[in-house]
Amino acid sequence: MSNHIKSIIFAAILSIVCSSLLTLASTGLKEYHLKNIALDKQKNILKSVGLIQEDKALSTDTIEELYTNSIRQMWVDFEGRIVPKQQKSIKDLPVYLHVKNGNIQSYIIPVDSRGLWGRISGYLALKKDGVTVSGFTVYNHSETPGLGGEIDKRWFQKNFAGKKIIDDRGKLVSVAIAKGRVADKIPESRQKNFVDGISGATLTGKFLSGGLKLTLIEYEPLLKKIQKKED
Repeated sequence: MSNHIKSIIFAAILSIVCSSLLTLASTGLKEYHLKNIALDKQKNILKSVGLIQEDKALSTDTIEELYTNSIRQMWVDFEGRIVPKQQKSIKDLPVYLHVKNGNIQSYIIPVDSRGLWGRISGYLALKKDGVTVSGFTVYNHSETPGLGGEIDKRWFQKNFAGKKIIDDRGKLVSVAIAKGRVADKIPESRQKNFVDGISGATLTGKFLSGGLKLTLIEYEPLLKKIQKKED
């Protein structure tokens, strides 16, 4: 066998080996990335109902154990009816339940909203009355740091706790982001449906307010059933 042929065979073998190694590395990194995304979602679901604090570092095992012990997931259709897991379709809506001692404490709804520069993803948690907000988190966005990017900060998110998604007549109005301080801009009778805005981020507030309302409209049939049950 000539040296030329040996060189070609060696190059072919090297190419196959390198290709295989790159494929394995890519697959491993993808799985790692997907696992991190899933873990981040679990953390934010737990955070939305106050089961973990943002400034407290927890191991992956601790987060997963807390999630498994405290959170349940179900799906509902457009009429608010529970759909068995094996029968769910792409049209059905996911709902997470915070459960303690066998009793539902909160309903956690995924939020997917338009933002100024991209999608805003988070979770809105409602107490068992289906009316009162227990928490709100954002885990993914492309808003400007220091401006709209403040939506992922604790000072902004904590303002949602205790707010109401219905008005005095029982109509769904969601929770909107005011243009400034609620106490300065909104009549007292409506302040329960607003949170303080972010300076210099009017459009982010507008888009997120719209996204929250559209999300709640999708879940309104379920929320009405919850509210009726709690009356």
